[in-house]
Amino acid sequence: MLALHDDLSDFAFAIVQGKESSPQIVTAYRNYPAAVAMEIYRNNYRGNLHDALAGAYPVIKQLVGDDFFRFLTREFIAQYPSRNANLHHYGVELAGFLTAFAPAQTLVYLADVALLEWACHVAYFADDEVPLNIHKLAQIPPERYTDLILRIHPACRVVRSHYPVAAIWQAHQPAAGCDFHIDLNSRACIALVSRKDDVVQVAELAEADADWLHAIQSGVSMGAATDSTLARHPGFDLPAALQMLVAQHILTNFNLGATT
Repeated sequence: MLALHDDLSDFAFAIVQGKESSPQIVTAYRNYPAAVAMEIYRNNYRGNLHDALAGAYPVIKQLVGDDFFRFLTREFIAQYPSRNANLHHYGVELAGFLTAFAPAQTLVYLADVALLEWACHVAYFADDEVPLNIHKLAQIPPERYTDLILRIHPACRVVRSHYPVAAIWQAHQPAAGCDFHIDLNSRACIALVSRKDDVVQVAELAEADADWLHAIQSGVSMGAATDSTLARHPGFDLPAALQMLVAQHILTNFNLGATT
């Protein structure tokens, strides 16, 4: 059994690193050269990882074009081999890779778009949650609202960027029109990623809403989250924030914290 394990490890290393495999594996191919057989395995390995990256980063692929995307994924795969049998987990490091990838340095927004796309990818595969039951919430006495601990859908992600990445993402969706203009110097962006009816959504958040949501995600009661947000953002609109989060199925459940 140990010998089999060593052979498989050697075989995998040869495919991933492009190295020569052990003589025992090489001599196992009698109908064609071992080098040809190994290259077939390598091409399949790289092809599967390329397809996984293309599935997770469709906007990046549109932004750079098919040829450049193939080039950058080949370089990425060489640095970041697959370490999980589930390819849905492959590619998390792409944003960091793009930050240092010299051929893409003129596309200053690309790494942040990759961060947003990975958040969308994770959101798509996140566990399901039942949307917030408004009727159940209505049974809570108003004087206890401040003690509410709200639960956020596991698909929910917030991505901050110096560039309008939400607008870039939205402009490259299948239903988007072709006539759009995005000013990269227009503004920073706080992108809210969520999932509703198995469809991933991206919207923009105001700074106050993002701060409040971060506090709620940290397990802070609604009253404490609201107080701390109002201290930083006096114009924070709690009813509008709640309405938006309920409409996007971001709030899923609640419980009551201890009274003070």
